[in-house]
Order: sequence, then C-alpha cells, then structure tokens
Amino acid sequence: MTTDSIFGEVNYAYTREQAIEDGELIDVSETARQAGFTFPVAMTAAAWADLVAWNDSNRGIQDEAGRLWDVVTMARYFAKRGGSRVTAEVLRVPNTPKATVPKLAKFVMACGPGDNAEPVITLMLPGED
Repeated sequence: MTTDSIFGEVNYAYTREQAIEDGELIDVSETARQAGFTFPVAMTAAAWADLVAWNDSNRGIQDEAGRLWDVVTMARYFAKRGGSRVTAEVLRVPNTPKATVPKLAKFVMACGPGDNAEPVITLMLPGED
C-alpha cells in the first residue's frame, strides 16, 4: 500500500530544497558538521532571526558565526537525549540595541525525512512546525 493509494496523487509539495532557495530555511550543515552532526541541518528564518542574526551596531562583542556555533553546539548537546523532536536551550544576548545581558532562548530540534526520505534536522522556534 502506498500513500498515493491512501490519499491520492500529490498535487503540490513544497520541498526542503525549495524552502532553502526561498530563504524560509537557512542551511547550516557545514557548521553543524563541525559540531558533530552527520545529517544535514537547517534553521527556519525565524529561528535564525532570533538566535543567530546580529546587527553590528548593537553593543557587545558578538557575530553571527559565533552565535551560530553556540546554537549548533547546544543542539548537539541536547540531541544526546534522543528522540525525533527535542527542545533545546541556548544562552544568547538579544539582537537589540544596548542589550548586554544574555537571556535563555528555547528552540526545537526536529529530525525527520528530507526530500528523498533521508534524515534531516530542522532547528526552529517553539510553535513553528
């Protein structure tokens, strides 16, 4: 029995590759591999904006490469708990002018099938799917 026989022919599917091309997902696989991930890893645009994006005019010594490293290393740490969907946390300075105090931010790490049924990981904010 196939999904076509249950649900009928698929009319349209928005692929992970299309989401990356459109900027809805940001591929962070290279940095994630350095942190120990073996599957492709992408972040939603909203998760990137909250956890990684950094405006250089803000106070504090921050940059996006360092903030991304913090996110993927914490994701790797929380991944050891197992499961296909894990809530993780990272301490980060908010990307707002004059912010200097780090705040705890939660994010979700979901492992599921990619465009060709291969395992892929998506980092997103709570409430995103």
